[in-house]
Amino acid sequence: MQIGVETAKAVDQRRVFVLDEDEITRAALQFMLHDEIETHELGTLEEAYSKGVDWLKPDVVLLGVSFLKSKGTEVIAELKAHFDSVRILIVCDKETEGLAVEGLKAGAHGALVKPLKIEAVREKVDTVLGRGGAKPLVQLGML
Repeated sequence: MQIGVETAKAVDQRRVFVLDEDEITRAALQFMLHDEIETHELGTLEEAYSKGVDWLKPDVVLLGVSFLKSKGTEVIAELKAHFDSVRILIVCDKETEGLAVEGLKAGAHGALVKPLKIEAVREKVDTVLGRGGAKPLVQLGML
């Protein structure tokens, strides 16, 4: 039984790739999201590219900051080239926030900063998917 999951989100046809070299972080994020969205955990870019062939392209990639460390911010453009219209969230901790900011400047759409909390992760993913994670602009008085 899924607790606290909206039916509309559970049947959403979009998917998330959790791409992180840290197996524990991948597993935690997959656990936090799998009730509300199809979630796949992957340890390498090559796995993501082969899994993302044809119909299995991700709508969101949760990218571990370790990939920015090892491959540079060019990895953001590389992911966008492989998966058109993908949204990228960088997963980092306080010590690596500076590197995450560089990733944002390179085109990532946001960041998730550890410690990760289920509500915050789900809300951020919902926001980048445009599915009710944030209040509509009309409610905020922006339109």
